[in-house]
Amino acid sequence: MRLNYNWRMNDALPRGLSAAMDARYRQLAKQIQQLPPVGSRPLTVSGKVAGWITAKACVAVAGIGGVRIEDEAVHITGPASSRRPLNDVLAQVASTLKAAGCLRGWRDELLDVFGEGRRLGVIERAAVRPLGLLTKAVHLNAWSGDGRLWVARRALTKTTDPGLWDTLVGGLAGAGETLENTLLRESNEEAGLAPADMQRRSPLRIILRMHRRLPEGYQVEDALASDCILADDAVPANQDGEVSEIRLLDPESVWQMMEAGEFTHEAELVILEGFKRRANPPAPAARRATSP
Repeated sequence: MRLNYNWRMNDALPRGLSAAMDARYRQLAKQIQQLPPVGSRPLTVSGKVAGWITAKACVAVAGIGGVRIEDEAVHITGPASSRRPLNDVLAQVASTLKAAGCLRGWRDELLDVFGEGRRLGVIERAAVRPLGLLTKAVHLNAWSGDGRLWVARRALTKTTDPGLWDTLVGGLAGAGETLENTLLRESNEEAGLAPADMQRRSPLRIILRMHRRLPEGYQVEDALASDCILADDAVPANQDGEVSEIRLLDPESVWQMMEAGEFTHEAELVILEGFKRRANPPAPAARRATSP
């Protein structure tokens, strides 16, 4: 289904602000391309390169059946001799990391484990950073009809970036979940949006793959985004308690908050890329909106 997805002509940014946003985007994109933490080793899962395991996590998982530690790398497999499923090994790895104090909390959520472009298994969400596993995060740049942007403030109870501002919707794809379904689920949980509210929406696109050192490990994440002009009667409202405040802001106000360091790095990149697309829309063939 082809939908009307045209930007308003009065949405153009002042030239000086547009140039400043472009420069900040380039700066941030460089800042989040970091080498793995010191002492990390490459991690393979079922023979596929899958991540970077921290030195602390490496010590913790030593001795687990299905985990082989070498000087050059650490390997996780499902031992053929015991016919133990790979997911059982990954579950034990996660619980062992928890017991060793390598994790920040425990989510009781499973994420897919990827290696060389293939889905290999699933693991507890809290374990992905100490293992440097790839995650996929979807974001929604939600605009009003007059060109303002909806943004959400992360709850103070969040383990990562509490209290900072974020895109209206953002979250990780769960195990076995399509990216489109992730976006729809997160849009409902975080902003109370239904598919009918998001009919003027662009397809998800990859902004970039970030590599960032964190206290608990290494973030390797594909950031994907969709832009949406919300229905005029749509008023976002958080449903899951992970957002403390939602605002509708003009571009200048968003920029001032960015300069003050009030947004997460991921949100800044997604939002800045969204502003850039509004100033320089893609060719019509690339602007086909996705029907939810």
